[in-house]
Amino acid sequence: MGMKSALRHRADSGPDGDREGAGGGRLGRIARSPLGWMLTGMAGVGVVSGLTATGPGPVPVLGAAAAVAVYCYVMRRVARRATPEIARSGAGREVLLGGAIGLGFILVSALLITAFGGYSFNWAGDGVMSVVWTTIALQIGAAVTEELLFRGLALQALEQLWGSRAAIVITSVFFGVAHLSAEGANAWSGLAIALEAGALLGAAFLWRRSIWFVVGLHFAWNTTEQLLGIPVSGHAPEGLFDVDVHGSALLTGGGFGLEASIIPVLMGVAIAATMLVRAHRNGDIEPRPRAGR
Repeated sequence: MGMKSALRHRADSGPDGDREGAGGGRLGRIARSPLGWMLTGMAGVGVVSGLTATGPGPVPVLGAAAAVAVYCYVMRRVARRATPEIARSGAGREVLLGGAIGLGFILVSALLITAFGGYSFNWAGDGVMSVVWTTIALQIGAAVTEELLFRGLALQALEQLWGSRAAIVITSVFFGVAHLSAEGANAWSGLAIALEAGALLGAAFLWRRSIWFVVGLHFAWNTTEQLLGIPVSGHAPEGLFDVDVHGSALLTGGGFGLEASIIPVLMGVAIAATMLVRAHRNGDIEPRPRAGR
């Protein structure tokens, strides 16, 4: 068992959890079950996100901090487990590493689409600092809350129930479904999001076992797209550039944006596969629990 797996095992099955699991009544036992603390946490983080995600100025950043506090409370007080995935030690390093991967992923994808004639960029030129700071605040809020919901809560709960492989498949599918309400979305864009984003971010978490790593990746991904003026999952941004789109939607992603392009889908699947191989070598892929365990 890898070091991170050992730490996670102790976090999930410590004496406090065993002691609390023996009492507390039926409602307490339900709340401490994986589905119980997952739904409790998702409700809390979801409320915070709904109230702050599109707020002015620093409101999304404050919402992100509040969402982390809610997550900590639910994990420690309801689930009765430690939270090494949001440890402050090494958090900066994980954010920077994830951010570098997210930045490179989007820049290479946009460059290839441009090279094939799909995009052309024109400098928008107005309110640079306003656009940059608004984008950063908005995307911090989005990255933190979405990763707490999908990787922190859903993936870890489902992993306890059915193992890592089932957890990444289920959360990837739901991540794609969650983006179907966006403008320009269709069945292909939902599949693309599930493959390149759901699978990639899930694999990133299994590899590093750090919410900060996937937050950095997610933040850099969305922020780079928005600053380039490319629609972020169907949401047209106010960026530093105006983008003209030419040719097939399979190349450009059409109105949904870069994520519906075949290029980042193929790249995302390749990167996710590499991360999953590394996670397996580290002993961080949890098998499906045996019946009656």
